[in-house]
Order: sequence, then structure tokens, then C-alpha cells
Amino acid sequence: MGIEHGKRFWLVPDCYWPEITGDGHYVSHESICVLNTGERDAALKFTLYFEDREPMAGFDAICGARRTHHVRMDKLKDGAGNAVPMGVPYAALIESSVPVVVQYSRIDTTQANEAFATTIAYPL
Repeated sequence: MGIEHGKRFWLVPDCYWPEITGDGHYVSHESICVLNTGERDAALKFTLYFEDREPMAGFDAICGARRTHHVRMDKLKDGAGNAVPMGVPYAALIESSVPVVVQYSRIDTTQANEAFATTIAYPL
């Protein structure tokens, strides 16, 4: 039996998808990693906030019950087909229909020494 862990609202203040690609085997990307330990699927909504433009909303995903889902932000599109912009710093609000745990990860392949960063999102 799954037990719900986590929160329904999460913030990631430092998101960034580099627009320069490296020479390595990996593509620069970032993921919103979600863990759903409960018995119900989690309907996820993403709102992106920027320094110099209005927020972008309408990004959705599902994390199944008792599952994990690594939402690749470079592959996510809103209802109108808009993608997360490259080369622009932003923050993300993640809203879930059930309690989940959220982690943010980024791989930066713009230099020969590729970098990987990860952090637990801020729960509300």
C-alpha cells in the first residue's frame, strides 16, 4: 500500500537550459524529477517565471501512482506547442494534485568538463 509523502506545491528558483551545445555524448538539459509514493496519479502543472517577461503556464505532466517521473524540460511543451526557452534563466512552480517530492537536476555539456547539479525543490 502506497503512503502519500511530500507536498502539493514546489518551487525551483534557479532553472536554466543552456543554448550552447558541447562536444560530449550528452545533451545539456534539465529535469524536474517527481516521486509519487501514493495510490493516486499526480497531475502536475508547471508555471515558469522570468526576470523580464510574463510567466508561461500550460505545461502539464502525469506522475503515476507509486512511480517516479523525470520531466525533461527540454522536451516539455505547453498546450499551444511552446517550449521552455533556451538560454534564459527562469524559476518554476510545480503544482501537484496529490502530495509528491520534487527534485531539480541540470546537466551542462557546454564545456569539456560536463557539470551535473541537483537539488531538492523548495516545498510550500
